[in-house]
Amino acid sequence: MRIAVISDVHANLHALEAVLAAVERERVDALWCLGDVVGYGPHPSRCCTHVAAHSDIPLAGNHDLGVTGALDLDDFSAEAAIAARWTAAALDPDALGWLASLEPAVETPEAQLCHASPRDPVWEYVLGAGAAVAALGQATRPLVLVGHSHVPLAFETPSLPEHGPVSGGLAPAGTEISLRDGARRLLNPGSVGQPRDGDPRAAWLLLDLDARIASFRRVPYDVARTQADIVAAGLPVSLADRLGEGL
Repeated sequence: MRIAVISDVHANLHALEAVLAAVERERVDALWCLGDVVGYGPHPSRCCTHVAAHSDIPLAGNHDLGVTGALDLDDFSAEAAIAARWTAAALDPDALGWLASLEPAVETPEAQLCHASPRDPVWEYVLGAGAAVAALGQATRPLVLVGHSHVPLAFETPSLPEHGPVSGGLAPAGTEISLRDGARRLLNPGSVGQPRDGDPRAAWLLLDLDARIASFRRVPYDVARTQADIVAAGLPVSLADRLGEGL
């Protein structure tokens, strides 16, 4: 079974379409989305439509929950709250209803999927070894998939976290992780629509569960086009600027 894992689209249609084209070329059996389909970007309804049509398992992220009213926007940064209010007004009713139907965590036989972490599926950032140890300590499956941080990451322990040190960290394009041993792993595919690891290309993860390999992928897209659309929509210019730097 081959599974494409995406996260943090953030209403960036041009990045999403580039990733979906790459996924189609890989002939995957399923696509899982770890949340934050909207927020920050200028194409929320079309991104919801694309993800709804292509994903077998879609999760809700904190921005999705903020837009639907499930989270208080006072808990968001100023830019994120501005974008969330704009998004709520811009979304088609069907897209808003679809977002409202999603949950931030799901378990499958193959993996535990969370937008943020097993300890807190909505808000916790797993960026370092300490948070990874805590997250894996709460995991219900040997393989945990998270998003939220916008950074592609791979952490692993030999078995349970208390049985050995956590290793790993940033997983740049081309990183391949073997899934053949009995280690417990936490993987973050990175962000489709707003990468924050210094690489502006859209990120995604290919899980080949037959070959037992996880491959971190990057796809170029028309960043300038998305930047122009953000400005035209009246969203904060800083949201456009950061896309060019991958920050």
